[in-house]
Amino acid sequence: MPIRHCIVHLIDKKPDGSPSTLHARDSELAESTAIENLLADLNDSYNAKQGKAWGLFHEESGAFPFSGWLKEYLDQGLDFTAFSRRAVEHLQKLMDESNLSVGGHVLMAHYQQGMTDYLAVALLHHSEGVAVSDSLEVTPAKHLDLGQLHLAARINISEWQNNKQSKQYVSFIKGKNGKKVSEYFRDFIGCQEGVDAPSETRTLLKAFSDFVESEDMAEEQARAKTETLVDYATSQAKLGEPITLDELSGLIDEERPRAFFEHIRNKDYGMAPEFPADKRTLNQFRRFTGRAEGLSISFEAHLLGSKIEYDEARDMLIIRQLPTQLKDQLKRRQD
Repeated sequence: MPIRHCIVHLIDKKPDGSPSTLHARDSELAESTAIENLLADLNDSYNAKQGKAWGLFHEESGAFPFSGWLKEYLDQGLDFTAFSRRAVEHLQKLMDESNLSVGGHVLMAHYQQGMTDYLAVALLHHSEGVAVSDSLEVTPAKHLDLGQLHLAARINISEWQNNKQSKQYVSFIKGKNGKKVSEYFRDFIGCQEGVDAPSETRTLLKAFSDFVESEDMAEEQARAKTETLVDYATSQAKLGEPITLDELSGLIDEERPRAFFEHIRNKDYGMAPEFPADKRTLNQFRRFTGRAEGLSISFEAHLLGSKIEYDEARDMLIIRQLPTQLKDQLKRRQD
């Protein structure tokens, strides 16, 4: 993961509403193993974070100047240090206006992963701990707590520059339950949501369920393909990469690699060819299976509470909207 440029500034701000103090570096960080490890750990923590959103920049303006500075830097009108200094001063201003915010170390890194350029921006905080010195003394120690990452964003520079129609080249951590504490950071980046990852993921799972039903798959085959979908989508989420429908289709059916893709296109589910996976939605997409005395029941976990209800007291499952094929068989039996 080549790092093109990296810098850290400090905004010292207490949560008591007093003005912040900026401690800015006047040069980039030199390449080192420590920086490489920090950025790798930051990426891992960011990718694992639930509750992210994907979107695009607002049109550049006085209220949202970040994208303009980024473009100026990429066009070589600004060096990275000057770009980061403008950005962190703007962040400091917005932070002072937010009485809910506290300061921290602002990391900005322009790096390359594969053939793609990214810019990562994160507000980092420390945790108190202890360490043992060379003289075997126990001493207080601070360390960056990447597990408590709440304010961070990542811009896919390559997609922003090369795909003008994209609405998902910026990802950022959303505040839980719409907390206003994170709104100033989103405004600092100047981005808006363009892709609803939970909705796209739910549509994908609905399309897959319809596909399984239309193909009249055996239970074991359906279960295996479900695991393939979930494993692929989860793996992409861990890598910070989107689900690609064409690639997923090939994994679901290697003998007919276009079958699932054609099903989606022909049924017009309105899905983008690529979109980020929502891990919370994926975790609900598992199968409950049971078999005993000639009875075999299997259904996807997300149906529980909607089409299927479990009455524990009466040891019953209540099933609504029976599959068409099953209803036809039952009707023929009654005739």
